[in-house]
Amino acid sequence: MAPTGRPSALAEHAFSPHDAVLRTAARRLGRRRFLTVTAAAAALAFSTNQPARGAVAAPERTARISKDPFTLGVASGDPLPDSVLLWTRLAPEPFLEDGGMGTERVAVEWEVALDEYFAGVLYRGTADAHAEYNHSVHVDVKGLTPGTVYYYRFRAGAWLSPAGRTRTAPAAGSATSSLKLAAVACQAYMDGYYTVLRHVAQDDVDVVFHLGDYLYEYAVNSEGGERRYTDVTLPDVFNRETMTLADYRLRYSLYKTDEDLRAAHARHPFVVAWDDHETENNYAGNTPENDIPPSEFLLRRAAAYRAYWENQPLRAAQLPQGPDARLYRRLHWGTLAQFDILDTRQYRSDQAYDDRPHAPGAESDDPARTITGAEQEQWLLDGWKGSTALWNVMPQQVCFSQRKFDVTADAALSMDAWDGYRASRGRVVAGAQAAGVDNWLILTGDVHVGYALDVKEDFDDPASATVGTEVTCTSVASGRDGVEKPANWDLYMQANPHMKFYNGKRGYVRAELGRQATRLDFKTVSAISTPGAAVTTAASFVTEAGEPGLKPA
Repeated sequence: MAPTGRPSALAEHAFSPHDAVLRTAARRLGRRRFLTVTAAAAALAFSTNQPARGAVAAPERTARISKDPFTLGVASGDPLPDSVLLWTRLAPEPFLEDGGMGTERVAVEWEVALDEYFAGVLYRGTADAHAEYNHSVHVDVKGLTPGTVYYYRFRAGAWLSPAGRTRTAPAAGSATSSLKLAAVACQAYMDGYYTVLRHVAQDDVDVVFHLGDYLYEYAVNSEGGERRYTDVTLPDVFNRETMTLADYRLRYSLYKTDEDLRAAHARHPFVVAWDDHETENNYAGNTPENDIPPSEFLLRRAAAYRAYWENQPLRAAQLPQGPDARLYRRLHWGTLAQFDILDTRQYRSDQAYDDRPHAPGAESDDPARTITGAEQEQWLLDGWKGSTALWNVMPQQVCFSQRKFDVTADAALSMDAWDGYRASRGRVVAGAQAAGVDNWLILTGDVHVGYALDVKEDFDDPASATVGTEVTCTSVASGRDGVEKPANWDLYMQANPHMKFYNGKRGYVRAELGRQATRLDFKTVSAISTPGAAVTTAASFVTEAGEPGLKPA
């Protein structure tokens, strides 16, 4: 049996490089009324990533928890050959700021077994749920067997959580023959139901990659927006934009009360990456979308990043230090696949041309501009040089391939995607070629449509070499029901000859990686305005090992 353990999140951390800026912003906060002074103090308190002194000293709760505290479900993530991260959060009253848990520290038991009935528990332990972490629990269970399915659950007082199912990655260096994954993104709660995630929960995949916009900062009205509830009235606390730590925490509570989202988390391990809406639309590094000082925006970013970690199955290595968090990381699936999960939001240069669609120019093509930051870019290129995997998969947020909005020579491009950072993209393409990456697969979110794209050595020369494949996974809910063939379909397909598929419905991408080829299925549903729509396969492609490029399956 595994020994009782305490959450590694309470370990010492260095001060954030932005701490001094945060303190300066806090002194000005009362005048600018961006956040409350109390919220600013909280932001500064958690910049060192430790619970407040009183909470550490507080006794564990011994009184009975009178209501089910597992309303937000369970989750697992970032599978390693011998370890999986297990998550839950105690919230008997999920629509209250403290989740109905108060300020006490609570001991939470956890168990891992090979069967869903827990007839033989293999590992068990105890972790503390601290108020400072919104009573979230992150347990890094080690000593597991590679390539194995496990079941897990939690207990708090007399309450038992739902059982979750997870799995470990294959042993390092093992010649694994296949991997099945689902890629999802963009789940604006107010745009419709999470029918897509119900189908993901029912799909026979090994792991789910969530590519950003798990949360949206925008207001959700009492009817749940396009969900148009008639039997539920959501509290007014959601009918405003998220700004404070309490706002972000409550918004995760709202999202995680969705039964389809909980079902997907309980069935599969997730690998998560954020984009912009988990904080604020189209922010770039320290630069906000709205006209406020960056120093004040960092307080909001600190709150958003903190709530994200609290509500996702992430290890202590991803715990934010104030407004900074190392989210990019690398995972492996034997020798079949290496996953380089990027963060294209936290380190990027501000968007060129005021973030308006614009033709390439001196500002957007400045080689000093970056979408990844220099450190992450070098980490990516070094990882490819050392890769022994057959498939090098790059899960990330915004469209990597060129996407012209018109057929004219000076057609506009998106300044928020890699098109607005062409020097950055050029360095990455050159790095992939220099490292000999033959089988490069890019998984992308953000755009609320499904694309299948050949990644070209030179996007302006259709005859240039194809160096990889990119698929965008459309959205879970963002964009409402969508249409199969958007109004600009003909224009985009003509303007971008490397674009092999374009679909505007809601859905996800299912990828099956093998030794000879990867199959890519675009799964879509007819509607999300009402729950229960069936899933269909809109299109299927293969990309063969050693022969980059998409072919119809």
